[in-house]
Amino acid sequence: MSNRIDIRNESDVVVARQIARQVASQMGFSLGDQTRITTAVSELARNIFLYAKQGWIEYQEITLGVRGRGIEFIFQDQGPGIPDVELALTVGYTSGNGMGMGLSGTKRLMDEFDIKSSPGKGATIRIVRWLNK
Repeated sequence: MSNRIDIRNESDVVVARQIARQVASQMGFSLGDQTRITTAVSELARNIFLYAKQGWIEYQEITLGVRGRGIEFIFQDQGPGIPDVELALTVGYTSGNGMGMGLSGTKRLMDEFDIKSSPGKGATIRIVRWLNK
């Protein structure tokens, strides 16, 4: 991947949000999908800032056979990890520090959502929204 956003402070979360909206718009996503993508990116970038203190996001346009074109974001950090991924993905679960949407809300906004986490080693989350559904 060639497009990277480092997350080290709160202003980087704002930058990630702006870039997500701009790229989604340039790709031709509807306003509704632009909002979904921007919200998901904002939530996950904020999680990096709040829980891991630093990390990065890589993003790219992807193409896959019948799915057509889409946008993929990969969020990476070396923070404390997520102790119980299954619990964190439960609808309504909150650690009390996020925007209140949680990982389950972010997952619902996107077409694909994958998470890998190891306590003490960080987390990697991959999200995709397809343009042609």
